[in-house]
Amino acid sequence: MSDKPFFSARDLHAYYGDSYIVQGVSFEMQEGEILAFLGRNGAGKTSTLRTIARASNPLLQQGEIWLNGEAVHDMQAYEAARRGIALVPEDRNIIGGLTVEENLKLAQIAEPVGWPLEKIYESFPRLAERRKQEGTTLSGGEQQMLAVARALARDIRLLLLDEPYEGLAPVIVHEIERILQSIKELGITSILVEQNAVAALHLADRAIILDMGQIVFDGTAQEVLDDDAMRQQYLAL
Repeated sequence: MSDKPFFSARDLHAYYGDSYIVQGVSFEMQEGEILAFLGRNGAGKTSTLRTIARASNPLLQQGEIWLNGEAVHDMQAYEAARRGIALVPEDRNIIGGLTVEENLKLAQIAEPVGWPLEKIYESFPRLAERRKQEGTTLSGGEQQMLAVARALARDIRLLLLDEPYEGLAPVIVHEIERILQSIKELGITSILVEQNAVAALHLADRAIILDMGQIVFDGTAQEVLDDDAMRQQYLAL
């Protein structure tokens, strides 16, 4: 493993209007690592993901973001996406009026493209069965699969997943876990924000716990699983 980080966030400070949301967040990742971003509601997890993806809200006012040696912090969201940063938001953003296949093909209009449709359908057989169905009429779990598959249709280098298990039945959660495990085995660098902390920790290599926009823990996922007091204090587990 290289000593040089594949991804680094350095002293990030971001605001929603006058609300100071991300307060000096710094961390690094090696290529292929999966990081669980944990914390109570309102801790700043989603805001940090959106800051990394260069979304306009929250607005980054200080700090640096580097991906594979390239500065990302001055980029617009579409430029960061072209560099391989893919955000799968909690609301999934499936495009209405388009079928599953049209949603996937739309993601591949511009270079660089990622997985071909055949590989996507092999990994997501439910989507293969529903390829001609309008994307917004899928179940919640199937929409989550489509959102992840749409990200993989691009040539991604950093996958940002915001609450992929939110509102899903346990059987669908297991299916999403299988897909994310496959992504891990492919060596895709990923950051996972998830209220289902135990599930996220079993998937992740490392964990960061946020509280009030600041990092209060950065270590291995197993350390969090083994520390009952820390889980109770910051995760209410």
